[in-house]
This record gives sequence, C-alpha cells and structure tokens, in this order.
Amino acid sequence: MASPALPMQRSPTSSSSPLQRLSTFKNAAPNPTTTSSSLTAASPLDSFASDPIFSAFLSSDFSSTSFSSAALSSGSPASTAEKLHQAIRLLESQLRSEVLSRHGELLSQLSSLQHADHTLATVRSAVSSLQASLRRVRSELSDPLKSIQTQTIQLSNIHRSTELLQHSIRALRLSKKLRDLISVSAADPDKLDLAKAAQLHCEILTLYNEYDLVGIDVVDEELKWVRETGDKLRSEAMKLLNRGMEGLNQAEVGTGLQVFYNLGELRATVEQLIEKYKGIGLKSVSTALDMKAITASTGGGGYGPGGIRGSGMPQIGGGGKAREALWQRMAGCMEQLHSVLVAVWHLQRVLSKKRDPFTHVLLLDEVNQEGDTMLTDRVWEAIVKAFANQMKSAFTASSFVKEIFTMGYPKLFLMIENLLERISRDTDVKGVLPAISLEGKDKMIAAVDIFQTAFLTLCLSRLSDLVNSIFPVTSRGSVPSKEQISRIISRIQEEIEAVQLDARLTLLVLREIGKVLQLLAQRAEYQISTGPEARQVDDPATSAQLKNFALCQHLQEIHARVSTMIAGLPAIAVEVLSPALGAIYEVACDSVTSLFQAMVDRLESCILQIHEQNFGMLGLDAAMDNNASSYMDELQKCILHFRSEFLFRLLPPKNAANIGVENICTRLVRSMASRVLIFFIRHASLIRPLSESGKLRMARDMAELELAVGQNLFPVEQLGAPYRALRAFRPLIFLETSQLASSPLLQDLPPSIILHHLYTRGPEELQSPLQRNRLTPQQYSLWLDSQGEDQVWKGIKATLDDYASRVRARGDKEFSPVYPLMLQLGSSLTENALVPQKHKH
Repeated sequence: MASPALPMQRSPTSSSSPLQRLSTFKNAAPNPTTTSSSLTAASPLDSFASDPIFSAFLSSDFSSTSFSSAALSSGSPASTAEKLHQAIRLLESQLRSEVLSRHGELLSQLSSLQHADHTLATVRSAVSSLQASLRRVRSELSDPLKSIQTQTIQLSNIHRSTELLQHSIRALRLSKKLRDLISVSAADPDKLDLAKAAQLHCEILTLYNEYDLVGIDVVDEELKWVRETGDKLRSEAMKLLNRGMEGLNQAEVGTGLQVFYNLGELRATVEQLIEKYKGIGLKSVSTALDMKAITASTGGGGYGPGGIRGSGMPQIGGGGKAREALWQRMAGCMEQLHSVLVAVWHLQRVLSKKRDPFTHVLLLDEVNQEGDTMLTDRVWEAIVKAFANQMKSAFTASSFVKEIFTMGYPKLFLMIENLLERISRDTDVKGVLPAISLEGKDKMIAAVDIFQTAFLTLCLSRLSDLVNSIFPVTSRGSVPSKEQISRIISRIQEEIEAVQLDARLTLLVLREIGKVLQLLAQRAEYQISTGPEARQVDDPATSAQLKNFALCQHLQEIHARVSTMIAGLPAIAVEVLSPALGAIYEVACDSVTSLFQAMVDRLESCILQIHEQNFGMLGLDAAMDNNASSYMDELQKCILHFRSEFLFRLLPPKNAANIGVENICTRLVRSMASRVLIFFIRHASLIRPLSESGKLRMARDMAELELAVGQNLFPVEQLGAPYRALRAFRPLIFLETSQLASSPLLQDLPPSIILHHLYTRGPEELQSPLQRNRLTPQQYSLWLDSQGEDQVWKGIKATLDDYASRVRARGDKEFSPVYPLMLQLGSSLTENALVPQKHKH
C-alpha cells in the first residue's frame, strides 16, 4: 500500500514533481520581462477604474441590465457603445500581449499536467490493491462473528431459562408452603394465619407476573389453585373485617386489614367498605321518610283506608299509626346512622394505629393520599347531604310529615342531638380524632333548620293568637279574665317545658316568648285608662281605676310567673327575656303610677298643713291637750280611705303564703310610706317657733303617724332609714342644745333635717333659707327634692353668714349658741354625708 506513494517523494537533488509544479503554477515568481509587461498592461485597467463608465464593470454587484438601462437613458447610447468597442479591442490586445509574453511558462505548465496524470494512474492502481486486501480481511472475519453471535444467543437463552427455572421453583416452593399452611389449618379454620397466607399468595402472583411465568404447565396448573385459594382468603378476611367492625373488635379489624394489605388490595378494600357503609346510611335516611312504606307497615296499604293520599297525607283513621310509625322509623334511622359512623370511625382508628410489621408502613397512609379527607368525614358528608335533601323534600312534598316534624320539632331535634352526643361519646378516645367535628355537627343540625323555623313560627303564632284573643286591636276598655291570663301563662310554660332539655332551642323559644310579651305589653298599655277618673283619690274607686287595677294585677301575675319559670335557667336565658319582662313591669307600673302619685300628693298636702298649726303655744292647757292635730286627723283619714278603696285591691292578701312576697304595688306602697315619713320629718324640722308644749304635741303627731303608716300602708320597721329617722327625730327635739353635738341620734338623720331644726332654737334674726328667700313651705320642699345635701348646706351657710354680719354690724361680740353649733355640725355632717359619694366617683 506504500508503493504508490513513492513517485510523489522528492530527493534533495531532484527537480520538482509535475504535481508540485502544477500546484505552484500561480505562485511562481515573475521575471523582469513579465513585470514590465504587467506594469504596461496595468495602465489600461487603471484608466478603466477611474473612468465613470468602465469603473462599473469592476464592481462585484455589476448588473448588465442596469448598465444598459442607464446607457439608453443617458441620451448618447451610440457614444457609449463606441467606447465599449474600443475598450474591448484594448482588452483583447492586452490579453494577446500577455499570452505572448508568457509562452514559455505556459508550455512548462502543460508538461506538469502530463506528469500529474501519470501519478494519478499509479495512485488508482494502489487503491484497487487496497480494496482487494479489505475484501480478503472481511471474508476472514465474518465466520468468527457469526459464531460469536450464535453462541451469545444460546447463552442468553440458557440464562433466561435458568432464571425461569429458578423463579418457577421458588413459586412452586411458595405454593407448597401455602398448601402446607392451608392443610395444617384444615382441621381448625380458626388457627389459619390469614396474613401469612395472604403474604405467600401475593408473593406467588408477583413472581408469576413480574417474571412472566405464563406458559409453564406446572406453574399454570399450580396457579389455578393459588387463585382459588386467594378468593377464599379474601372471603375469610372480609368476614373477619365485617365482624370486627360490627363488634368494634380492633384485633379482628387489624388482622383483616393486614390480610388485604398483604394481598396488595388494601386501598380498594377500604373504598369498598366505605361505599358499603355509606350506602347503608343513605338507604336508612331514605327509608325513614318513605310515607308509602310507613302506611303499608301500619296496615293501611297503598291507597286503601288509612293509606297514603296526595301530598303525603294518610287516609282518615291512619294518621295516628302513621305518626307513630314515622317516629319509629326516625328512631331506627338515628340508630342506623350511629352504627354506621361508629363502625367507619373504628376502621379509621385501626388504620391510624396499625403498621405493617415488616415495612413499618402506616396502613392509613396507604389508604389516604395527601389532601384526602378522612373516612368518617366522607361518610358523614354524604349522610348529612342526603338527610338535608330528604328533610327539604319532606317539608315541601308531604304536608303530613311537615306537620308532624313542625309540631314535634323538639322531639326531632332531641333525636339528632342524642345521635350527635352518642357518636361523640362513643368516639371520644384520647389520641384519636373524633368521628364528627363541630362543623359536621352544625351541618346536621342545619339540615332541620327548615322545621325549626316553622316550629318557632308556630310557637309565636299560638301565643300571639292568645294575646290577640284577650286584647283585640279593635276593642279598648275590655279587661281579660283570670282564666285568660292563666291560659297565656300555661301556654308559655308549655312552650318552655317542651324545649327545656336543650339549651339552644330554649333560647330560641324564649326569644319568641319575648316577642309575645312585648306584644302583650303594648296591648295592655293601650288598655290603660288615663285622665281625671284614673287619678282621683277622694272618692271610691272608679271603673277606670278598677280596670287599671285588674291590668296591673294581671301583668304582675304574668311577670311573677314567667320570672319563676326562668329562675332555674342559665343567666343567658334570663337576659333574653329581661327586656320583655321589663316592658311588662313598666306597663304594670304605668297602670297605677298616676294613682300612687296622686295619693302621695294628697298625703303631702295634708302634711303641709303642719305649718298652719301653732306649735309655739305656752301654758298648761297646751301641754295637757292629748288630741291629735287636725292635719294629722286628715292625714289618717286619707290613709284609711286609700287603704279601703285602693290598696286592699292592689296588695296581696296577708297570709302565710304571701309573707315576704313583694310585687309592684308593694314596692309602690313602700315607697309611698317612706316618702310620707321623710316628708313629715322635713316639714316638722321647719316648724318655728317650737315650744315645749309644741314638742309634746309634735311627738304625739309622730306617734299617730307611725301607727297610721304601720297599720295601713307598710310595716314601718321594714322601711329602714326613713323609720330610723322618724324614731331619732322624736327624742332629738327634746334634747338640750348643748347635748346635740355628741348625740348618737345624729347618725340616723339627714344633715339638712338637723340643721333646719336648729333654726327653731336660734334667735329670730337667724333666718332659715325658707324665710330668707321668702318661699312657701311647698316651694322650699320642691327645691329640697331637687338638691343634694351639699347644696342645702350652701343655702344654710348663707343664712349663717348673714346672721354673723348683722351681729357684727351691731357691734355685738357674742353669737347665739346655735350659730357655732350649726357651723360645726354642718361642716362635719355634710362631709360625712358626701364621703360615700366621693368613693362612688
């Protein structure tokens, strides 16, 4: 192969080969003659390059079309053509001169081409020899290659056959182990290790499928028995799993789940179980409200007597049995739902605890992927959705079911609440999620909201109808009877008792009762009589007053009885009814408030007559006069009149049952008695002058007042501060002025009473605020009602300052003993009286 290349080699002394001469033809160095001729020939080209016409032919982007178009449009195409002909002749002459000047060189290049052709022929011969050598080598190598390929295939087949034999033998051995395991437990099926058998079954099938053992007769025959055994294992495991879920046996459920995990069918099996229990729950919901089935079960048939009619109503005579059957089916449905959810929760609980003993994989992770809802949530959501749809359908399609569940909503709600409570209680295990979340419970309760709304509407309607019947809108002046009021109270009590087992429903019913009580208060307020007839106190009770008394007593009865009903309920229940009860109480007060105010005004006018009496008389006759003052006689007569004409009709009878009982009128009478005592003490302290005989007379008046108030209005010893003030004022008026400052009686009297009384012990020029401001006793009393003790002291202090100014103006240096005492008592008593107020603020 190297020989053809020898002619191409060159020795240091030899001449260049033809190929070398051919390749260097263009690079040969020019001789002087050539250089001279080139310079000569270059001059026309140079002139062409500078010529505006010929320079275009030297451009690389020359276009003959563009040149011709320009020449024709230039206006002298003939002149341009002549120039071109001259240029052609000049170029031809230049080429001829160039060929002639290089004639010898051209001939030498032609000789080099002949030598190159000879060299190429030699190379062609060497290439043919090389190709022959390659064909010979190829023929020598093909036979070993074919042999290697054949033997490689044989080796691969032998290796595969060996693997198939190994896996087949392993599959047969595992099958034998499975047979042995089955045969050992044939005598006692309870001793069969289902999990191990399932593991062997799964391994055999895995080998068969993974290593493609199909077509091996002995394996195929054995596989039939393995598959049959697998069916038996599934059947036994499913029985065990169902039994464990029904009996809530964790061991049985765990074993069953392990079997299906070993079989590689855990997820599909759990899905099958979930769908099964979901179907049971949905069927129980639909069956519970199947009115045709209900009437058929009660013996009514489809459309015979007592059977179902249009709109879901049973035939005449079958309502009672159908109602009972409906509640029984609902109870059965609740029981079925409890069983379903607890069973699914039990399955979920075992899945969340059970791990494969070899891989330690949590079985729940095999069943639930990330983001999947829990098993109990899936089942519960389906049940709640179906239950809500059934309830909505029953409400709209069956008037019978609507009526039963509306009137018996507390029973229906109690069933649902008991179901939720039982499920929560039975699935309350530490470390395990409960079967139902709070949201799930709320959804179930919301499913019957449509009946709750209807029940509350019915409750409001029943109570409102009673109110409308006893207080018709078109009639004014009618007073309901005790029986009608008792009927309302009984109806309210029945409504509360119907729902008292459930706090939430109780609050809802109480809100409706509150609306009815507000309506009752409005209607009663409309019936109250006003005007002079309702306020007169001098004559016997008028018909208008008697009607107001009856309204007041009725409202008091309602307020007291309803308050007693809710006394044992939580505080929030009391808060719900408080506004309505407050409205009842306010209307009851309004019905008699004007009368009580008129009685108080009448008694005050009697007391004001004390200023018309002469308590400054001196002498033995005045001291020996044991008769009561005229104003006190009138006051006693008024109190007796009020008692006989008004109060005995309003106050509860005095008996053991009413001891300690305080109603609206009792509070008003108590307030009136307290006002009479305080009002009397106030004006008794303003009496001036007050002689010793006047003090005795005033003491007798106070005793008469205490007796009249205690016997006819209210027990005075129960009045508290007003009674203590009356008891303290009586001995106070007999004390020497020097003893007053240290007397303990001052603690039970208002500062203003003490200071006003001290004016009676001072000189005439020490004027009281009443005298200083030229006010009537009534006007001054009204001012005292609107002022606090501090403001009263300011008024008294002003009179003391005036007195001191007059004394100083006369030049006297001594003051009445009352003056410094009043300054001392006024400052200390008012400060003590203001302490509680300061602490409050």
